[in-house]
Amino acid sequence: MVYVKICGLSEPEHVSTAVEAGADAIGFVMTRSPRRIAPERAAELAALVPGHVLTVGVFRGEDPDTVRAAALASGVRAIQLHGRHPHGDFTALKDLGLRLIRAVDAEADLRCGAYDEDLLLVDAPHAGSGQPWDWAAVRGRPTGQWLLAGGLSPSNVTEAIAAAGPWGVDVSSGLETSPGVKDSALIRAFIEAVRHVG
Repeated sequence: MVYVKICGLSEPEHVSTAVEAGADAIGFVMTRSPRRIAPERAAELAALVPGHVLTVGVFRGEDPDTVRAAALASGVRAIQLHGRHPHGDFTALKDLGLRLIRAVDAEADLRCGAYDEDLLLVDAPHAGSGQPWDWAAVRGRPTGQWLLAGGLSPSNVTEAIAAAGPWGVDVSSGLETSPGVKDSALIRAFIEAVRHVG
């Protein structure tokens, strides 16, 4: 079964849809983005998520102290650091006991665990653009448990999985009707498409 992370959720109905459709992880963006929500809002949404689904706080460029405070306030069970965060940022958050996700582009070190992270996420060169990229270019390069992201949608995720061979997939803008506005039908369609892959 390909692991599925639905990211950038901000409304209870979309959280419930993702859980009911079988998402493995749900991401809440607490950094500069059209999808940004406050830690307090993330806490309200995380409370709707059962224990078997991983809740992830997404950050990009914030220092470890800022990330720590937001993660604790929101009650998420994982932290995703997006971009070229130094190894020390991951080390500084290890004591929280939360799962750590390192999100990078294909030019970075693609060994899962190289920065003491638990999961690796390989994103498009321009993260958040929603544009498909050369997924096949990373096939066989990442090691360990890694998620493919960048330009995925219900209509192309099967193709992307076949091209890159990831352990899991992560999607955000491909499930939106406008920036930051998710669509329940697209969430269901995406997860259904992935589940048909196996």
